[in-house]
Amino acid sequence: MHIHFGNERWNQAAAFALRYDVFVIEQGISLQDEFDELDTLTRDYFVVYEGTLAVATIRYQKKDHITIQPDRFCVRKNYRGKGIGKNLLLHLEDKALKDGYKFSLLSAEKTALSFYKSLKYSINSEEYLEDGIICVEMIKKLSS
Repeated sequence: MHIHFGNERWNQAAAFALRYDVFVIEQGISLQDEFDELDTLTRDYFVVYEGTLAVATIRYQKKDHITIQPDRFCVRKNYRGKGIGKNLLLHLEDKALKDGYKFSLLSAEKTALSFYKSLKYSINSEEYLEDGIICVEMIKKLSS
């Protein structure tokens, strides 16, 4: 497996196809909610590939000048529980640190709280509904 980072159309297409499978088909999120105005031609995505198959992805976007906001993070169903998601998020955090960010702020599905807590994220909000799924905002101070 290897991780690719970039905004090439083929990499974006792989990220979108995986997000379609996980969020739209598996979780029932509408196409209009899943694919939003932040999916621009210049938006960068991390995609984990096994050969040519996209098995995990995360959108790389900034919240502000010191905060990265990882978004649209998913792992293909039969690849979950193998450390791929953890490795991908840590990879993103490493890049964010190198890019000068000090915090990572994300929207976490309530079912994934233990995953994020294991990576030192803390709950930063009350529960809220996002695309029909109960979520909380979580934050982490990045360090090398």
